[in-house]
Amino acid sequence: MELLFRNDAYLKDCEATVVSIGEEGLRLDRTVFYPMGGGQPGDTGALTMESGEKIRVLDTRKGENYEDVVHVLDPEATPPAVGSRVTVEIDWDRRYRLMRMHSCLHLLCAAVTGDVTGGQIGEEKSRLDFNLPDTQLDKEALTAELNRLISENHPVAERWISDEELSANPDLVRTMSVKPPSGSGKVRLLDIAGVDLQPCGGTHVRETGEIGRVRIGKIENKGRQNRRINIHFDS
Repeated sequence: MELLFRNDAYLKDCEATVVSIGEEGLRLDRTVFYPMGGGQPGDTGALTMESGEKIRVLDTRKGENYEDVVHVLDPEATPPAVGSRVTVEIDWDRRYRLMRMHSCLHLLCAAVTGDVTGGQIGEEKSRLDFNLPDTQLDKEALTAELNRLISENHPVAERWISDEELSANPDLVRTMSVKPPSGSGKVRLLDIAGVDLQPCGGTHVRETGEIGRVRIGKIENKGRQNRRINIHFDS
């Protein structure tokens, strides 16, 4: 399957051919839909058949491997036949908010020194959990630092390294709970120039200025070592 979102997260739609349909959902030969993973929700949207009939795509999930994307359709709709041509289109406003949030969480990683133990990306509110025993966090100072990094409009880009390069540079991995996929020979990195560099398979904005102003919400203690930092869009 050709995963178009990997090379261009701003693609909103594409034409594709139906490869299979089953209980899990529908598979295509190519897609712009991002499957749930890395704390980022799966895309929603619509599928348009050659007849013009539209079917809602309610979720997108990973299949048997990282190259396998399953589109979860409205169960009340009659799915298209295998081999038919369709057009798929993501809910762009929702996806773009998730892109902005995801990129912002990478800035939060740069602003906080500590390993990430968990996280979740949402349209209005997101969070990261850090392994920070005996650390006091200043909500106002963190908010100011994030907005400074955002306003500096750092370029954001993806690049690939080999499994061997990642093994030789273990400090690139900030997440304790989820390890980056390996075994395929290469690993995708997100590079916010001069700010953050770590493995990530998600979708992101091109420049940090697109994120917009944010604010830190609650900072919660989740166990003896974990500190949960909640983040919101400021407008």
